[in-house]
Order: sequence, then C-alpha cells, then structure tokens
Amino acid sequence: MLQLGALGGLSIAVLSACSPLAAPAPTAKPWVAPNAPMPFPKGFTWGSATSAYQVEGSTRADGRGASIWDTFATQPGTIADHSTGDPAADHYRLWKQDLDLMKELGLTSYRFSIAWPRIVPLGTGAVNQKGLDFYRALIDGLLERGIKPAITLYHWDLPQPLQDAGGWANRDTAAAFAEYADILFRALGDVDADWFTINEPKTTAYVGYAYGAHAPGLRNGTAAGAAVHHQLLAHGLAVRKFRASGAKGRIGIALNLMPVYAINAAAKQAARYADGAENRLFLDPVLLGRYPTDAVGGLPGQIGLGSTAFESNIQPGDLEVISTRCDYLAVQYYGVAGMDATGTQVEIHPISRATWQQIYPQGLYDLLTRIKRDYPRIPLIITENGMPDPTADHTVDDPYRVTFLREHFQQASRAIAAGVPLEGYYVWSLLDNFEWAEGYTQRFGIVAVDFETQKRTPKKSSALLTAVIRANSVSRA
Repeated sequence: MLQLGALGGLSIAVLSACSPLAAPAPTAKPWVAPNAPMPFPKGFTWGSATSAYQVEGSTRADGRGASIWDTFATQPGTIADHSTGDPAADHYRLWKQDLDLMKELGLTSYRFSIAWPRIVPLGTGAVNQKGLDFYRALIDGLLERGIKPAITLYHWDLPQPLQDAGGWANRDTAAAFAEYADILFRALGDVDADWFTINEPKTTAYVGYAYGAHAPGLRNGTAAGAAVHHQLLAHGLAVRKFRASGAKGRIGIALNLMPVYAINAAAKQAARYADGAENRLFLDPVLLGRYPTDAVGGLPGQIGLGSTAFESNIQPGDLEVISTRCDYLAVQYYGVAGMDATGTQVEIHPISRATWQQIYPQGLYDLLTRIKRDYPRIPLIITENGMPDPTADHTVDDPYRVTFLREHFQQASRAIAAGVPLEGYYVWSLLDNFEWAEGYTQRFGIVAVDFETQKRTPKKSSALLTAVIRANSVSRA
C-alpha cells in the first residue's frame, strides 16, 4: 500500500487498501483476547501466498514474453534499489523445494499467480506451451503433497504489447484477459482449485495509472478511471468463461480493502467519500451491480477521476457482467487509515517499514463484519495479510511478525464467532521477494531468502503459522 497525496484530486491510500465507515468511539475500550484458544471451523483453509513476478525470476526463460514490470523496472528511478524481478526468489527453478517447504510448514493451500506473458507472450494470439507445462507441473506437485492450488490469473504483470495498445485504459484488454483466462480454465481446470481473477484492481489503477509509482508508471486520472472499470469488466468476463468452460473449483476476485476512520466529527463526510474511493467503488459493482455515486469527484476524500470521464467507460450490460455471481470474495487486508476533514490521511496507528501500513488488527474485524452487514452473504477468504521486517537485512528472528499474525488471527476468529462466513486465511508472503517499487529493500516473507545463495530459512513467524494450523486455533500469547 502507498500513500497518495493530492494528485489530480486523489487523496487516498493504496496498495493494500479499502475502507469501512464507522470508527470506534474514542472512549471505546480496546478488545482483549480471551484466555482460552480461539477456534476456527473444521476444514478452514490455511495458506500462504506469492505472485509470479515477485518470486519466479527467469523472466526470459522458455518463451516468456515481456511484462509491464520488466519494462518499468529498467527505467531510471522506478525501483528503490535499482533491481528487477530477476532472479527474485528463483521460484521458477526452485519450485520443488519450495513445495516441500510448504508441506513441512503444514500449509493446506498455496496461492500463486500465473504470469500472463508465460502463457500468451504477446497478450493475445499464440499460446506458449512451455508456460502451461510449468504451471501444470507446479499444480501436480502441490496435489502430490496434499496442498490445494489457489490460482490468481492476474497479479499485475500485463504483457507489454497490451500496454503499448493502451493497457487497462483500453477496453480491448478486458476481452484479451477473458481469452487468456479461458485458455487456463481449459488447460488446468480439471483440478479442484480456487481461482482468483484480478488481484487488487485498485492498486493497478491508482498506483500504476494515476500516481505513477507502479507499472506502467502513468499519471493520468482519466486512464486510471478507465483501468478501474476495465479490470472489473475483465473479472466478470472471466467468471463467465469459467462457468462456460466447466472447470472444477470456485472463482472470485481479490480486493484490497482498508477501513477509513474519521478522526473527529468534522471528518465524517470526508471519511465516507474516502470509503467510497477505497472500498465501495470495487465492492458495490461486484456484489451489488452498481457503482457508488459518491466515490468519484473533487470533494475531500473522493477519487479525482472526473465523474463524466469515468461514466463514459460504462457501456450497457457492463454492470451485469461485472456482478456475475462469484463463489467467494477474496479480501486483502494490511491496515487502516485516519481521515481528516480535508480528505487527507493521517496516522492514527503505528506504521511498519512500509510507511503506507498503519497496523491495527481490530480493523480486520471491523472490515469483515462490515462486509457481512452491508452486502449479500458471500463466503470470504483472506488472501493477503502481512508486514515487512523493520530492515532490509536477512533475518529469521521476527517477533514483531509473530505478534502481528497472532493478533490478526484472533480478529479473524472473532469475526467468525460474530457470524462472518470466513473460510480461509493466506499469509503474505511465503518468501522474501521482489517487493515491487521497493525492490529487495522490504521483506514480507515468513521464510527468509538469501538472495545471493537463494537459501530458504523459515522465520519464527512460520512456526507460529504451523502451530495455528495444527491446532486450528490461535492462543492469546
């Protein structure tokens, strides 16, 4: 998640963000975990997650085409340590030992993404069989180890030729994505897997197209608005392809959501507008079949895409496609934001090394119960939740992450007890990796990676996850 300042009307947090409304009253007592272990339902899914560009490396191997991140990472000033996603964690070559590690940790599922340029190098047209073969071997390896595949179709690595034609600002990209998705459903859909269409469409649109801090590095609010709509349209088209293909398993979308709390009474309206920009602009079309009317504009907290320009992207029937029934909603949660009356985010909770991340475990409970309250009932899966180490140094001693994960697991169990239909939890991330614009300067893994030798060493936080999986419950301390 990144913090955006005023830029073309933007004043929001992104990269792992969305927002419920009501903040706890200032005098409210903090929640305290019970003494007894807090349980999870039988069959609850426990996993960890990665994405292709962040871990695979081998960006030119076996016919893979160029992605927007290959291009962006080579441009001066884009990556903090001037690195790229090659070799990353070298997962493309070391996947077998990584799967063995997952089994040792006790994971019941592994969420990974498929690199679109490995499958369709030019974005459309010829299919690269070697790319399909790699992911088939990965999936078979998971099944051999008793680990369920959880497959993300798009985690930000758009084929560069599609960007050259306009990227997500071009409606044709949604159609190209649907065809790419159909290729995968027909090639790999014989496996009972959980599928995720688009990962964090908000981050792509806001950070990549409006703020310019992520690929493709644009600063164009009109293009950002088009990217919002066309990614959601691509999601709906892919869900329809999934149903038509007869593929096994389930499908949904992964939205990064972030509670936004008004810091005082004067800030309540701005917090509501920010909630629209952060959350409802994505939740409402997927789950209700409509866009909110108060998310886009120039008022404090709104997203400055220009309402007329944004609405011009919407064609008859689009919202029916976008709201095609999902089997679940994937929720990605990293923290919260405070909002003042001017629509500016303010720090109300401690931040991590990732300065966009305000750590507040109870915000997860607020978010999950808010979805239950405000939207039609749908199974929920937490597909990302984590924090970086405080330095870029290689370490396996991470008591801060142990505390972070324990407290968030507690809030998840608490939400289930309150009636939230939460079915799974994936920790971000399995491995230290290429952290987008931060390069290798931020380490989110529960497994440490020595990028010189590619040696993997589980951190203390991985032991917590293993213990929680075995007990299917989380203790107070």
